[in-house]
Order: sequence, then structure tokens, then C-alpha cells
Amino acid sequence: MLFTLPDTDTLYKALLERDASYDGRAYVGVTSTGVFCRLTCPARKPKAENCRFFGTVAECMAAGFRACLKCHPVAPAANADPAVVALLKALSDRPGHRWSEQDVERTGFDPSTVRRSFKRHFGMTFLEMARLERLRRGFETIGDGGRVIDAQYEAGFESPSAFRTAFSRLIGQAPGRLAENALLQAHWLQTPLGTMIAVSDKRAIHLLEFADRKALSTELKRLFELSKGSLGVGKLAPHVTLEAQLADYFSGNSSVFTVPLALQGSDFTRSVWDVLREIPAGEVRSYSEIAQAIGKPMATRAVARANGANQIALIIPCHRVIGADGSLTGYGGGLWRKQKLIEIERQFAVH
Repeated sequence: MLFTLPDTDTLYKALLERDASYDGRAYVGVTSTGVFCRLTCPARKPKAENCRFFGTVAECMAAGFRACLKCHPVAPAANADPAVVALLKALSDRPGHRWSEQDVERTGFDPSTVRRSFKRHFGMTFLEMARLERLRRGFETIGDGGRVIDAQYEAGFESPSAFRTAFSRLIGQAPGRLAENALLQAHWLQTPLGTMIAVSDKRAIHLLEFADRKALSTELKRLFELSKGSLGVGKLAPHVTLEAQLADYFSGNSSVFTVPLALQGSDFTRSVWDVLREIPAGEVRSYSEIAQAIGKPMATRAVARANGANQIALIIPCHRVIGADGSLTGYGGGLWRKQKLIEIERQFAVH
């Protein structure tokens, strides 16, 4: 997660000492070379007068610095955290387990340290991630045609009411209200940045959001109403295409999405989304630049609202829009994800 940078002297001292506590939280841009690095970079240390410190990779990029080839500041930092790597493997090995802080302690890691690490890397604690994984298993049981009671046990919920409450909070509807053979089908997708939910009909994707986004229930309720209650759980052909293209995206093979989209918005809003899709991966734009691109230079606030109304994450890349000063601005999936997405897409930049 983002935090307030300390003063320059403190950061320069951390740079000289290669202080790992700042990894992923602070970066140095070296004006004499045009390169930005992690504070733990093994390269020879620059003079203090040649250093500019930033809180995010996006800010470094916006200031014109390029990534260091020695410390790879755009590589996901979570892979270097032993606690994160070990607990993610444990979660995968024991998918139905109801994790507690005592379980975390038994793995040999301090729960408070683990909590901070997961919040920094993923925007949620390990226990929150484990609960979401359990709920996903119940979701898949329903999607495969299983009974709600079976889904409840698969998800590890002893109480039917607790399962219904958790399911309703996530999907926006109680399990019993979901239609069979529905027009719209919701499907879980696993990504390196967390679980996503994609809603599709037989032809196109209507929604793609991270499962922990606060607005997700509202968006799903809107689709439920628009489809006159024809919302269910299942996997359709566009989901299969989307999964393959997301895998290519996160593996660095391709930033191109060709899966059909069903867009719902005003002409103005859709014109903003069209411009967003024209921003090359690895580049960013400001709201004012988007406004100029659609021929309405005074409509910066309206552009920001249209950006926020996007409910097809990644494919309509609202994460590529930053503040005019180069800072990260609001993102429904969390600023930590926005930073990670910009870092990931740096590899797609054309030099």
C-alpha cells in the first residue's frame, strides 16, 4: 500500500544502507543516468544531489525515468517476500482449511508481520484472502449445478445464514435468487492481483471487476435488474476467451484483448472509454489529456466520472489515467493494484 515518504535525508540514508523495509514503497530516480531503482539496488550509489525520491513506479515513469536493469523495480515485490510465498503455497495446498492467526503462527511467521505484508502487496490480509478463497469454492459449486447446501459445506461455512450473508455481500444477490440457465452468467477468474468476477452473456463480457471492489455488489445488482433477474453462475464461451487473454496479459505475452464487450453508458462516457483503449500499454495519460483527446478540453471532471463508471477493468484500462502532477489517483480496485498494473505494463512499452 502507499504511504507518506519520509524526508530526503532519511531516504538517502536508506538507499546507502539498502534498507529492505522500503522495497516496493519508495524508489529513487537518478538524474545523472535517467534510471530509477529500488532502494536496495546493488548498483553503485549516486550522489545525494542526483537523487529524486518517489513513492510509486508510476511517479518515476511520469517524471521520465526508465527502470533499472539490475534491481528490476517493476517486478512484483511479493515474490521476494518469504512469508507471502510460503502462505500462498499453503493456501493452495489446503484450499478448504479455515485459517486463523494461530495457523499462521504455526507456520513460523509473525501474524502482525504477515498482516502488514499482505496488505502492502495485495490490499487485503491473508485471512481475508483465505475467506475469499473459501467463498470462491462455494461459488464454483453453484456454478457447476450443485445445491446451495453443498456450496455452503464446500466453502466451509457451518451456518447457512452466514454463507448466504457472505455470498450476498459479494455477488449482490442471495444464492436462491440466482436464475438457472440465466442470460447473464457470473464466473470467477484467478489472477496474480487477486480474484476477479466476470459477467457475460453468450456473446460478450458485461462486467470484469476485482472481487473485493466495494462497488461490485451495486454493479451486479444493476445487471440483475437490467436482465430482469436473469443472472446466474456459470461459464460461457467469452469467459474462456477472457481467461486465456488474461493469462497472456499477466505472463507478459500480450496486452491485447479481443474478447467482445457489451458496453452500457452514454455517448460521452463511451467516447472516454474508447480513448482509454487507445492508450498503449506501458504509457499513462492525465484526465486533461483524455478530455483534449475527445475534443472537450474543459470536461476534465466529467472525464473523471466516466473513468470511474468503467466496470470492465483492465480491458478498458482506466488504471492508465493518473493525475496531472504524475501522482496516482483513485482506482476502484485499489491504488496498490493500479501501481502493480502500471508496473506490469511497463514490459509492453515500445522503446
